[in-house]
Amino acid sequence: MIARNLSFIQGLPGEELIVKGLADLADNSHTIESCLVRIASDRLSRAGILSITIPSAENAELDLYALLTPFGDDAHSKYNALIRRLISFEQALDHRISRAA
Repeated sequence: MIARNLSFIQGLPGEELIVKGLADLADNSHTIESCLVRIASDRLSRAGILSITIPSAENAELDLYALLTPFGDDAHSKYNALIRRLISFEQALDHRISRAA
């Protein structure tokens, strides 16, 4: 099992990306969403959502960009939009954690 306590992230912005990314990681699928989970793996682990250590998190941003290169000139804007969405998720997660404490 790669994830637990998914109800804790329900309703957060970008929840669907994280849930899909966790499922993709469990299936060893290299996807945009699994890269986002790898980028956020430390925070997800601290929140009790990710139940394993992800050893390849250090290259996740490069891997994400590589997956977006087929979009050509639009790859950079798609990358930035996904990172902004991930940051929104992380900030909302931090807020939820602080309220639960």
